[in-house]
Amino acid sequence: MYRVNEIFYSLQGEGYHTGRTAVFVRLAGCNLRCPFCDTDFSHSEPMSADAIAERVFAYSTSPDTLIVLTGGEPSLQADEALTKALHRHHQTLTIETNGTHPLPDGIDWITLSPKAGADVVLTHADEVKVVFTPDTVNDLPRWAAFPAKHHYLQPCSCTNTEDVVRYILGHPEWRLSLQTHKYIDIR
Repeated sequence: MYRVNEIFYSLQGEGYHTGRTAVFVRLAGCNLRCPFCDTDFSHSEPMSADAIAERVFAYSTSPDTLIVLTGGEPSLQADEALTKALHRHHQTLTIETNGTHPLPDGIDWITLSPKAGADVVLTHADEVKVVFTPDTVNDLPRWAAFPAKHHYLQPCSCTNTEDVVRYILGHPEWRLSLQTHKYIDIR
């Protein structure tokens, strides 16, 4: 059984896949406590892999819809049984992870969002997305060199966009990721 915080259908608001339809599977629990986290950890529902897949596919069976495993930290629960169940309709399965735990086989797109002071065990990702805070600035050269196709800097809860833009102008290896779902007021 997996502890599920919520499952919902919306648009991906961040990173490379911004604007694509997505079913979000927000798994409960995290090994880090980031001050800017927007996940409510006060409740969760126990669900089997098949029950999660059924709910996901009730929203969309289109192969163009992303499935996003998020959290909390989804790598604490995600396993091969869940990835197989979610691939039933050949959709793209993505994960947004802090990278502190290994990932199961079957993930099509890895978004690594490293946090200050956390030990990352992943050796590659499709995209690196760093929330720009005073605690992460010194680690940015490390994350810019991390093996990934795309590197994004994201303002912290839409509050320091000017600082992020200024940093990117001086470090063009980074691209800007905005939390567009917050700007347009959708989930």
